[in-house]
Amino acid sequence: QVQLVESGGGLVQAGDSLTLSCTASGLTFSSYVMGWFRQAPGKERQFVATISRTGANTNHADSVKGRFTISRDNAKNTVYLQMNSLKPEDTAVYYCAASSRINTVPMTSENRYEDWGQGTQVTVSS
Repeated sequence: QVQLVESGGGLVQAGDSLTLSCTASGLTFSSYVMGWFRQAPGKERQFVATISRTGANTNHADSVKGRFTISRDNAKNTVYLQMNSLKPEDTAVYYCAASSRINTVPMTSENRYEDWGQGTQVTVSS
């Protein structure tokens, strides 16, 4: 079955950088659109970034645009989230997600994704 395993989370100070990784197995990785979402305590899960199957197209939430960058390496079955200039409000559990669906649901919607990782905690102190 499909497995998505995130890594790279941790406790950092405001202004620091982190790179999250998500390694996939049990799927043809290059056939999947990949996304990152996050969920802060007491809040709904929100879209962070998404990347097309080839990596040619990306989309980032306005709240992270210019600071975060999603990328992928199809040879390694891995998607990355480079996070720079981290802020305390970036504190959340970060999830990667995979979508093989072809429909009209936006890539920014968690309903588009059928497979999810277990999440990795990112905590940014002020």
